[in-house]
Amino acid sequence: MTRSAVAGVLPAHPEASYIDGRWVPVSSSGTFEVLDCSTEEVVTAVGAATVEDVDAAVIAARKAFDSGPWPLMSPTERAGYLRAIAAELTRRGDDFARLWSVESGIVYSLAKTRLPLFLSGAFTAYADLAESFAFREPHTPAAGGAGLLVREPVGVVAAIVPWNGPAGLMAYKCAPALLAGCSIVLKPPQEAPTSAYLFAEVCDRVGLPPGVVNVVTADRQVSETLVRHPGVDKVTFTGSTVAGRTIGAICADRMARCTLELGGKSPALVLDDYDIDTAAKVLAGGISYLAGQVCHSLTRVIVSEKRHDELADALGAAMSAIRVGDPFDESVTMGPLASARQRERVESYIAAGKSGGARLVTGGGRPAGLERGFFVEPTLFAGVDNRSVIATEEIFGPVLAVIAAKDEDDAVALANDNPYGLNASVFTNDTDRAYRVARKLRTGTVGQNGPRTDFSIAFGGFKLSGVGREGGSEGLLPFLETKTLVFENQPADIPGLGN
Repeated sequence: MTRSAVAGVLPAHPEASYIDGRWVPVSSSGTFEVLDCSTEEVVTAVGAATVEDVDAAVIAARKAFDSGPWPLMSPTERAGYLRAIAAELTRRGDDFARLWSVESGIVYSLAKTRLPLFLSGAFTAYADLAESFAFREPHTPAAGGAGLLVREPVGVVAAIVPWNGPAGLMAYKCAPALLAGCSIVLKPPQEAPTSAYLFAEVCDRVGLPPGVVNVVTADRQVSETLVRHPGVDKVTFTGSTVAGRTIGAICADRMARCTLELGGKSPALVLDDYDIDTAAKVLAGGISYLAGQVCHSLTRVIVSEKRHDELADALGAAMSAIRVGDPFDESVTMGPLASARQRERVESYIAAGKSGGARLVTGGGRPAGLERGFFVEPTLFAGVDNRSVIATEEIFGPVLAVIAAKDEDDAVALANDNPYGLNASVFTNDTDRAYRVARKLRTGTVGQNGPRTDFSIAFGGFKLSGVGREGGSEGLLPFLETKTLVFENQPADIPGLGN
């Protein structure tokens, strides 16, 4: 299956890094194998970048920013490149979708319909923003004269993306960084690097100036040198809270800017007026998406005590109906986890749930007949203590926990009693009630009657879920520095000064 699924799709230069507009062989013999997570078959291998390769990439990005034309272009000029990138990403959209299914396990039918929104859609959205965003604002200083507030690119950006949604998350880092006028060193995950290589091919094809985008794949130790590199002005990272804390500490030590989109343990509050079966279908559908390997997945289901058992039964039936298997099979609704390590992690949490006193309603093992591939059954626990391991820690797999609340106020308290604050949902037919509850929840996004995260507005979290926002104008601001200029008279708008 794998060979036919990715025939003609794999990167043309997997052995190399993309540095300064050229494919440069890595300076080591090391490689990272890329596996098909549904068959455990090796589909390709990419070169393992060294500290020297990372340094070369940063030097190229530094040169492109400090002395290249990119930051001195107007936002409208840069938007033209973003539109060209978007068009090329659209042309190659199926390539990205197939590789996402192979590397991360998402069902292909979903990948090919949802990915364009995040991939080419991100570049189009930021190109559009070039016309409306206030890069330059006139002001009247308090002491007189003429003032300007200008927003200039932050500089060289290290963009570090995770393995669960590498293409879409790459786009929502690179598109705003490019519009801002930054240059980029893109570091893809070693488990799922191929979309970054395809993106480099796209940038090369549209004629992006050399050094504006560079791609290196490295292990954690070498990647840390990228975060520590004095030539990097900002780090944008999506991944685990553990890694995010390390990156944040490194950036704080040298005053580098950072955006950290981290973990989640997101609650779904099912209020008493909402239909149980409808809620169960929505929640089961959400946990099957990418096999629950989604930071904003609704994994804590909070419901009143009197409806707890009814919802647990309905969820059990809905989750038992999820068909697990080959992500390229059109009848399958959930694929595998991305790696053996990830499956072991999920299975360890399932074991903790079993031993911790929660009631296993459905799942808990590996699907019958799927001996190869990193598959696990959709798993539901009921009667879960909100302070237990499976209720407080991010599992990153298809595991739901149902938690009983005394009333609406208790449901809100239980939802907030968690170290994470990324996403939430309020299931109710009353929009005013949903709004009232949403304003009490300590999370970056709250949706009504399902997961409604929206990168066109903003995405990010409270508490351990991160620092900063991605998407929309909020996602552009972290790639800009604000400068105040005060003159005796208002200067002319001189071309060739960038923003």
